[in-house]
Amino acid sequence: MPDNNKLKISDATRILEWAREIQALAQTGRHYARDQYQRDRCSRLMEIAAEMLADHTNIDGTSLIEAFDSQIGYATPKIDVRAAVFQRDRLLLVRERNDGGWTMPGGWADVGDIPSRAAERETLEESGFHVKTRRLIGVYDANRTHPLEVFHAFKIIFLCDILDGEARPSDETSEAAFFSLDKIPGNLSGERTTPRHIRDVFAVLKNPETPAVFD
Repeated sequence: MPDNNKLKISDATRILEWAREIQALAQTGRHYARDQYQRDRCSRLMEIAAEMLADHTNIDGTSLIEAFDSQIGYATPKIDVRAAVFQRDRLLLVRERNDGGWTMPGGWADVGDIPSRAAERETLEESGFHVKTRRLIGVYDANRTHPLEVFHAFKIIFLCDILDGEARPSDETSEAAFFSLDKIPGNLSGERTTPRHIRDVFAVLKNPETPAVFD
């Protein structure tokens, strides 16, 4: 007999989506609050969102509250940049130390970053290759629902050319290697790089006139 007390995966995902939205609304509300009473109510909403997320993830509730408190201003999506770097017909992927999955090099853009420069910097740090961005491949709504990340994000993928360097690991990555389309590892690193992203970058490799994609 099914256990009605257990949430379905889709139900749990929806709860996480609600928690993330509550956090964003509370952050924005606290930014525009006119008095301490309003700020306190928004802070309590952030605590509720953190409790909801802690109950349905492996993230500690205290860490979540600290992360929420550190966010200031109007809540907006974060920016994740990725570099599609080819050596002939093979795509550069790096292996994340935290989950063992493979991904195109990249990461969160820092405040003050030019997106293309952020992709170049992340590629050097994670793979050992100096690259130069050539064109935009796509802009994606990275909802990151498998698993869902705390903060909403947009993903920008750039096609890049190698200038110099050699493959090496980093503090965040254990390997860097090139793969042809039929040899792409099955264990991709969550939402950092998905099969859709792989298809899109190889489409540009095959036909440079392919227009940029967007959500």
